Amino acid sequence: MANLLERILKTGDKKILKSLRGYADQVNVLEDEFRALSDTELKEETQRFKDRIAEGESLNALIPESFAAVREAADRTLGLRHFDVQIMGGAALHLGNIAEMGTGEGKTLVATAPAYLNALTGKGVHVVTVNDYLASYQAELMGRVYRFLGLDVGTITNALRPEARREAYAADITYGTNNEFGFDFLRDNMAQSLEDLVQREHHFAIIDEIDSILIDEARTPLIISGAASGDISRWYADFATLVTKLTRDEDYEVDEKKRTVGVLESGIDKVEDYLGIENLYETENTTLIQYLNNAIKAKELYKRDSDYVVIKDEVHIVDEHTGRMLKGRRYNEGLHQAIEAKEGVRIKAENQTRATVTLQNYFRGYEKISGMTGTAETEAAEFMSTYKLGVVPIPPNRPRQREDHNDLVYRNEVVKFDAVVKDITARHKEGQPVLVGTESVEKSEYLSRQLAKAGVRHEVLNAKNHEHEAAIVAQAGRKGSVTVATNMAGRGTDIMLGGNAEFNAVAEMKKLGLDPEEDSEAYEEKWDEVFAAAKERTREEGADVRDLGGLYVLGTERHQSRRIDNQLRGRSGRQGDPGESRFYISLTDDLMRLFNQAAATRIMNSKAMDDEIPVEHRFVSSAIANAQQQREGQNTETRKNVLKYDDVMNRQREAIYSDRRRILEGDDVHEKVQHFIEDAITLMIEEHTRANSSEDWDLDVLWEELEGLYPITLTVEDVVAEAGGIDQVSAAMLKREVISDARIAYESKEDELGSEAMRQLERRVLLSVIDEKWQEHLYEMDYLKSGIGLRSMAQRDPLVEYQREGYMMFQTMADAIREDSVRYLFSAQIRQVAPTAQAPTLPGVTDGRAAAAGAQIQVPGLKDGERKTRLQFTAPAESGGTTTDTRVG
Repeated sequence: MANLLERILKTGDKKILKSLRGYADQVNVLEDEFRALSDTELKEETQRFKDRIAEGESLNALIPESFAAVREAADRTLGLRHFDVQIMGGAALHLGNIAEMGTGEGKTLVATAPAYLNALTGKGVHVVTVNDYLASYQAELMGRVYRFLGLDVGTITNALRPEARREAYAADITYGTNNEFGFDFLRDNMAQSLEDLVQREHHFAIIDEIDSILIDEARTPLIISGAASGDISRWYADFATLVTKLTRDEDYEVDEKKRTVGVLESGIDKVEDYLGIENLYETENTTLIQYLNNAIKAKELYKRDSDYVVIKDEVHIVDEHTGRMLKGRRYNEGLHQAIEAKEGVRIKAENQTRATVTLQNYFRGYEKISGMTGTAETEAAEFMSTYKLGVVPIPPNRPRQREDHNDLVYRNEVVKFDAVVKDITARHKEGQPVLVGTESVEKSEYLSRQLAKAGVRHEVLNAKNHEHEAAIVAQAGRKGSVTVATNMAGRGTDIMLGGNAEFNAVAEMKKLGLDPEEDSEAYEEKWDEVFAAAKERTREEGADVRDLGGLYVLGTERHQSRRIDNQLRGRSGRQGDPGESRFYISLTDDLMRLFNQAAATRIMNSKAMDDEIPVEHRFVSSAIANAQQQREGQNTETRKNVLKYDDVMNRQREAIYSDRRRILEGDDVHEKVQHFIEDAITLMIEEHTRANSSEDWDLDVLWEELEGLYPITLTVEDVVAEAGGIDQVSAAMLKREVISDARIAYESKEDELGSEAMRQLERRVLLSVIDEKWQEHLYEMDYLKSGIGLRSMAQRDPLVEYQREGYMMFQTMADAIREDSVRYLFSAQIRQVAPTAQAPTLPGVTDGRAAAAGAQIQVPGLKDGERKTRLQFTAPAESGGTTTDTRVG
């Protein structure tokens, strides 16, 4: 059955490739025609394409001509002509697929053709990269092609201010990282005015290294958070001390595979004794359990220089897939604070979620997405089921010549690393460049020390040195270079034998003081000369390296995914270059220890296993593959689980965000407010009139609640007299009379403020109340999810329970939004102030009834003081407040 499915898929691949080949042939036919155009004529083609689209012509019909225009522009500006396979890859991207292309096949250039074609619609194209450097570098280099054709390019980086972000998003094509795009989406949905928005529609995204972004990082939602109230840093320090007195497997147990901990009976006794309490599991001690669990996790599961690094007394998370340091990101639910306490650095305040989205649901919000990578086929099923993306393997421009050697397996790590150092030393003496892949900062530094003892000059690329990532990787193919990289750090930068000519040319231009943003003409004039000289230098050195066997990739252990191994191997043998790869493994590596311990023990106990002599055997390879498949399966399930729960939140998120956007865009919410008044009063009256007889109703209590909602002028006596006695009062009559009274009060309020001011007040109040209640709802949903798994013990499906209770909580939030909005609208007060720079005048007031020009409208009662200031028309709205981007661990 599996073989049949494989044959069907291969047949499908052949049909798709035949179609893509047809597009490449059409582009080739048009090549001479576009080559004959002058620069001005070529640029004018862009407007002609736009006109044809405006007249109704489809983008698909424009593929051959637009791609031919981009190929010619790239040749003139960069000296790079798209290969046929790059044209095929570009067509695959435009048609909404993943183009699987090996390292060195020029994926950065591939993206230019589909990005240009889709930007002709005027809706904007987002090109998503894995780090800020690549976003800037690719936008700068490929921007020369787009600008030559009359399109503008923007770049989104971490340090960019809102005004600059807005301008970058307004460009035809925008480069940036997945995190920046996602966080800007969240911040836009916290904005208090249209002026605060930076993004526009989500039209088309091309995702570079799509497997890294949509698979590896998909387990981690994007979260914007702010500091929670209260100072509880003492508890973290206390528990960090306490867990050092507990013993693993005696007082608590740890499941490293599932990354969970559990406190045993003896551990509970010791904790209760240390804290001086009788029962740790009493209701009032619930929070202490969270502190205890986090302290144990920090001690046992989160390792320094592997999961995080400490730099300048701050704890920074290390991305497990790329080895990069995630500045500004923090684990949530108190885990980051527990790690800070463990390390003895300053404990920062806990975070409370204000907005969150998974990468899956963010990118599924685009009209169309596509992506590029060298390793997608192993995850083809997940890409199709989650994103409706097909994987199209594009053939290489030249046949691959890399030689992949068998793994060498040693009994323990010490012997393994000794063998690694000997191998590197021998190849370094010959001048062959070596790229070494390690799993953690700790191991990269250990290997670095061993290489230094052996007298081998080398570069180390890990989370502590990530600023120089691109510069180090760009030179990893130079003669005699040795580069030790954590995981796939540096991915996205091409390793060329002899060095990266483009990178060297850009660096040389910077030395000359030339910047394309400041003086594009001077930059263009000098570029060809500098680039030609850089290419000649790298060509000569590259020839020497090829004679030595090309780049040698050495993996110091197998990764937890075959795809990551393939990524590392794929750094060698680009564009038909020679190359080699080999993995060194020990039976004490985490992969074997956690996921195939039985096989590891069996091999280690074998008489044939010698400490010094490596093992090469089919059984060993099978055991490693089995361990990787177990880990891949676990990760897949984790991602599916994250998505299932976020899908529940996503439906709620879409409802809230669409309401917010309509309010921001100036929708008249007056009618909505009238419904809110009616609904809020109806709920109150129904709550107090449940008894069958009106004589049993406590109307005095009802009136107290109504008085807290709006300035009611109607009295209980008025209603009873109108009805002809208490026994004649009905719920329907109460609703009619009270709602009528409230509407009169609202009209009076509007007369007091003025219609235009009232409309602005309505929008501002609704936005602030929605934000406050949504933030509270996120907290409640987080709390619900943290314990929902226990429902399975009662034979209930946790997901179904989460959906059911989440819906009920959403309805409760909606009721609270209606009631609080009405209450705050009626409680708005007028205060006269002299107009100053700090207190600008009330905008939009056109009739004089509201107040003088310096009036402020204030709404008391919101819990969050910061939110109160946002409700003053005199204060500029802030979209982010003091929030910081945070990621869940």
